[in-house]
Amino acid sequence: MSGGADLAPAAQARSLAPVPPPLVRRLGLAPYEPTWRAMQRFTDARSAETRDEIWLLEHPAVFTLGMNADPAHVLAAGDIPVVRIDRGGQVTYHGPGQLLVYPLIDLPRARLGVRDLVTALEGAVIDYAAELGVGAESRRSAPGVYVGGRKLASVGIRVRRSASYHGIALNVCNDLEPFARINPCGYAGLEMTRLADLSAVDSVSAAAEGVLAHLLRRLYGNRGAVNNPIP
Repeated sequence: MSGGADLAPAAQARSLAPVPPPLVRRLGLAPYEPTWRAMQRFTDARSAETRDEIWLLEHPAVFTLGMNADPAHVLAAGDIPVVRIDRGGQVTYHGPGQLLVYPLIDLPRARLGVRDLVTALEGAVIDYAAELGVGAESRRSAPGVYVGGRKLASVGIRVRRSASYHGIALNVCNDLEPFARINPCGYAGLEMTRLADLSAVDSVSAAAEGVLAHLLRRLYGNRGAVNNPIP
């Protein structure tokens, strides 16, 4: 996964306005396509006063292809649906046991560029992994988070109307077999890993709270978040 953007110029007043804390939604196991469409609707309807949101969730099994992804990277989808979506990047897999973090952020108001957001997402996972005693790193040439050459998290965002959606997918305790049915993120033979094999964490909810704390610090400093479990 990687970025796809059509960032528009922001008004000066917007870029100088105080940044309110985000609303955090914990959505549980949510179907992929309705969630994606909900992110689009939210982005299209938001105004300069709309509070940023961060969505934490899992998806049923699905392969997603970026806007310009080569379908040849899907080797054998089998019974897992394939959905072409509006982020950048190639193909990846989502499934139960994998944490999705979707930041819906007014980037100019948050004083963030696309690269800043990607770095914050990767950094939050790296910081959380370090808490668990796991050494992880990012790669400028290949977005995501890696541990010993294996990929732990994939990142891909979309920006339109100066606001972001999509985000980062962290392997926690999900089945890694479906990644063998694709060339993950367009890389043949890329091996994946998950937190459950690297640490004592085997709960998506625990990983969500750990990553969230680091992401809020990176994006909003000491400002708090408004928590809301309702979609």
